[in-house]
Amino acid sequence: MATNAVASPKIASRSEWLAARKKLLAKEKEYTHMRDALAAERRALPWVRVEQNYVFDTPAGKKALADLFDGRSQLAVYHFMFGPDWKEGCPSCSMAADGFDGVNWHLTQRDVTFTAISRASLDQIEAFKKRMGWRFPWVSSGNNTFNHDYQVSFTKEELASGKVYNYGTMSFPAEEAPGFSTFAKDASGNVFHTYSTFGRGLDELLGAYYFLDRTTKGRNEDSLPHPMAWVRHHDRYEIRPVADSGCCSAGH
Repeated sequence: MATNAVASPKIASRSEWLAARKKLLAKEKEYTHMRDALAAERRALPWVRVEQNYVFDTPAGKKALADLFDGRSQLAVYHFMFGPDWKEGCPSCSMAADGFDGVNWHLTQRDVTFTAISRASLDQIEAFKKRMGWRFPWVSSGNNTFNHDYQVSFTKEELASGKVYNYGTMSFPAEEAPGFSTFAKDASGNVFHTYSTFGRGLDELLGAYYFLDRTTKGRNEDSLPHPMAWVRHHDRYEIRPVADSGCCSAGH
């Protein structure tokens, strides 16, 4: 649970604050330029042709990976932690989903289709999606090896062996893990894997952290047993945001 204590702040005049802020701004700009350069390197990675004929269960019936592109040349996939025997999806993945639920409206304008993929059955996915009020596409890979092949599902033996997650750099406590992957399709219909990221590489999908990282308490997770231990499905928080009463509508 988050604490209410705030570290003793340094109190400054407005001019002193502005000088400190400009010094930090220079570092932020440097970070922005480094991020742009890193994004360019990411886009320049070589492509790997997908040889496996993956077939997914979707609300519109069986579909191959190439079909998930929905007529576009790029596919973005969120590997959502939701196992075949789970009653509901992962709370942390759900936090990410709350943020990217509306992103497909914009991605489609840039030749990108988005979908989430999980090993849970389509019935499980549809029920949970309805409960959470989400609209993004979400399909089941329960009848293929997609999750295992892209290192987001593991056997008990693999977990026991140690470092299985994030390109073999770390262990993982569950048989399902989160991730994000992108694929491309050429004019001949061939599908290629172009990028995947895991672990902290998913931070940018967690929109709430953008806000928290800019507040005085930050993420406020140091006293927790592990980061994100505070996260719940949005319908299970005791404290809810106050709904907009629409008071501004009368002026428009």
